[in-house]
Amino acid sequence: MEPGRIENLSVVYQSQDFLVVNKHWDLRIDSRMWRETPTLQKQLRHHFPELADPDTYYGFRFCHQLDFSTSGALCVALNKAAAGSAYKCFKERRVTKAYLALQVRGHVRENRMTINYAIGRNSTEGRAHTMCIEGTQGCENPKPSLTELVVLEHGLYAGDPVSKVLLQPLTGRTHQLRVHCSALSHPVVGDLTYGQALDQEDQPFRMMLHAFYLRIPTHAERVEACTPDPFVPALDACWSPHTLVQSLDQLVQVLKAAPDPDPTEGSPGPCSTPTPPSKPPETEAQRSSCLQWLSEWTLEPDN
Repeated sequence: MEPGRIENLSVVYQSQDFLVVNKHWDLRIDSRMWRETPTLQKQLRHHFPELADPDTYYGFRFCHQLDFSTSGALCVALNKAAAGSAYKCFKERRVTKAYLALQVRGHVRENRMTINYAIGRNSTEGRAHTMCIEGTQGCENPKPSLTELVVLEHGLYAGDPVSKVLLQPLTGRTHQLRVHCSALSHPVVGDLTYGQALDQEDQPFRMMLHAFYLRIPTHAERVEACTPDPFVPALDACWSPHTLVQSLDQLVQVLKAAPDPDPTEGSPGPCSTPTPPSKPPETEAQRSSCLQWLSEWTLEPDN
């Protein structure tokens, strides 16, 4: 599969206020590096130069983040008001997200589960910028984290037993899905950070994690996008499914029909409706960070 280029931008949703693009794997959203590297920001400038905003550093307002190695749906706000309404949805946990992943090291035994491991920053030497679950050495400031998992298929990837799963994060911790999959002893295929790879030569061409579905219920419009499934044999001959557990098409219908999450009740997903941990009061540091974000990306906040 070819790497991302400036020319191959895929748009899956477009309105006056928003774009949702299908980000390529191993593509940075933006970059301040001196050397020329393909980025999503450069793709957007190439395809939509008229939409670039000179008042922003990169020209576009990205409503959320995807890891460099993760592909899939990423929302771009086209003006300050739209960015503010999207930010509010994320802050109030009213956004619905679902990811596809291939998990290695044996087949996942439970067809449906809620993964409940608190996640914190790893302070272990040599593990900077990584996360870990509560109870492991060097785990600092762990926070409650919930992920719902549904097994879609069992099969083989390059001869190794693998499960294809749908993951729905109910909280938004850094690297949450990758850390939770690793905590189950079923890390994401191709995850060199949390997968403890054995042989570099045996690694697949990408990390098999894809942002499949996204819904942001802003006050003006319901931004909803579903991206193509990249984990099919037609696109990757190394993936050979042999057992269907749950139809992805049926789960898509469940996701689309589900009501938008209530910020006071948590985020129900296709597996179950666990009660998430209560949200602690906003600290001064969090409020300052929020106001700094708003001053750059959105309408001026009320005092």
